Amino acid sequence: MSEKPEPLGEILQTSRAAGPAPPEASEENSLLALQGISVERGRRTVVRDVSIEIPAGEVTALLGPNGAGKSSLVLAVGGVLGLQAGSVLLDGRDFAGRRPEQIRAAGIAIVPEGRRLLPDLTVEDNIRVATYALPRDQARAGRERVLELFPEISRRLSAPARMLSGGEQQMVVLAQALIGEPRYMLIDELSLGLAPVVVNRLVPRIRAVAESGIGVLLIEQFATIALGLANQAHVMEGGRLRFSGLARELREQPELLRSAYLLRGSAGSPGTA
Repeated sequence: MSEKPEPLGEILQTSRAAGPAPPEASEENSLLALQGISVERGRRTVVRDVSIEIPAGEVTALLGPNGAGKSSLVLAVGGVLGLQAGSVLLDGRDFAGRRPEQIRAAGIAIVPEGRRLLPDLTVEDNIRVATYALPRDQARAGRERVLELFPEISRRLSAPARMLSGGEQQMVVLAQALIGEPRYMLIDELSLGLAPVVVNRLVPRIRAVAESGIGVLLIEQFATIALGLANQAHVMEGGRLRFSGLARELREQPELLRSAYLLRGSAGSPGTA
């Protein structure tokens, strides 16, 4: 049975309102700005001068073929990969080159591709790992919040993570990112390897996350899913941005996707990450 986004949004909004007030945002700092990002891997530049703005309270889509550099961009923003050049600006501060824990503490949560859980630990322990840097009360409240958002995993707390379905594992990974009340989430390949029925259950959760005020950058292999959620969209190919504009432009003009090397066939086909 699919969930409606409104109650999920209410849960998120209520929990954020009850917690510590986030830093006051102005028109100038109410977004996460990636400016001129370049990333090198194996002595080869895989991301070249990419600039993307991720507004608070919106989903921003990042599309592109396999090997376009999308995952490298996300890992560099999260501090996992080094930056060759560029800035990661939040509230007027540059977090480029900071350690992953500093970036998480600033309110930027990364959900990497591949559902990277600790397979032999239980779901409960995997969730607990995500709270290690949080005060006890915040960790407790965060746990309650994510289990309300993902009741499926609340019934699997004692199960080893390796025993979960792909959809359940994706819910745990999203719960890990949300438990610290981030201001921005960068989600790499939400639907990779998941059945359409499972993806349809995750889509309203992402919409609700954005409606609660969190800015989301969504990397997604299915263009129709990403563009249905997003306000703004970007297409990468060969490490560079080939399109930046409104998501509805790509929905209404599929030839723009083809010209950006995303879709090799029909506009309704999935691209690769």
